[in-house]
Amino acid sequence: MNIEQLSSAVMAGERRALARAITLIESSRADHRAQAAELAEHLKQADGQALRIGLSGTPGVGKSTFIESFGMMLTGQGLRVAVLAVDPSSARSGGSILGDKTRMDRLSRDPKAFIRPSPSRSHLGGVARRTREAVNLCEAAGFDVVLIETVGVGQSETVVAEMSDVFVLLLAPAGGDELQGVKRGIMEMADIILINKADGDLKAAAQRTCADYAGALRLLRKRPQDPDGFPKAMTVSALEEDGLKTAWAEMQALTEWRRENGFFDRRRTEQAQYWFEQEVRQALLARLETPQARAAFREASADVAASRVTPTAAAATLLEKLGIDTR
Repeated sequence: MNIEQLSSAVMAGERRALARAITLIESSRADHRAQAAELAEHLKQADGQALRIGLSGTPGVGKSTFIESFGMMLTGQGLRVAVLAVDPSSARSGGSILGDKTRMDRLSRDPKAFIRPSPSRSHLGGVARRTREAVNLCEAAGFDVVLIETVGVGQSETVVAEMSDVFVLLLAPAGGDELQGVKRGIMEMADIILINKADGDLKAAAQRTCADYAGALRLLRKRPQDPDGFPKAMTVSALEEDGLKTAWAEMQALTEWRRENGFFDRRRTEQAQYWFEQEVRQALLARLETPQARAAFREASADVAASRVTPTAAAATLLEKLGIDTR
């Protein structure tokens, strides 16, 4: 299947073609990157525009359970839902479990849903390097909602806000200071905070936690892209599927307000500019990964270690060898 045939199959909504296209754009091989760029050009004609929902939260908060219940509710309304789930990669082996399809058994069997787990490969931001491009592929395939699940490990999770229309932070009841190190950064980016597991013995604790976060949100400076009442905190129970319809209604209301007031398109434009800058930065960093560059790097590092040259001078010499003018 050539690129033109692959793009046509993706736009026709063929799940196998979509999976194959995502595999292509995730590849780091030079020939595959060229094919991925060609595929992107072919898909520019696609008119799909899904609602992109970023979802973050600490491990164990119930992200997979929430996504499955939330996704099943959306497909029950006739919507097509794509889930891009990012698993953390091992710093030692580089491998990932990629067990999201196992944890979302019902949703993975739903014909209106598509689940794609990807390894983070140590990429900062809680998302995989090519998640943004995968989002575009899902839109071209005609999905109505794209859920982007981050690995949920820290402050850098806020990067997911640069590829989503609505950023949802999922928290557990009575979590105490579990997010102390990351709380403010994420809370400033979050549009909606959902206190999950608001059921059984934890229901009262969830309501107290929700009230605490609602109060904290009122102390943050109001953002121009938010209508009155946002950002807001709510309770949900993914296990009992309680509060999901209300949360979805709030997401829709927020998105509609932003569309009517020009913030939706403006944000998409800002995000495109952000990812352009990131692509340039990544391309420059990739030049340091060639065998010649690594050899030059080792040589310069040895000179610095032996005090034969200062770190600043060694860096300037190395960049000059790579053809990068720092003047």
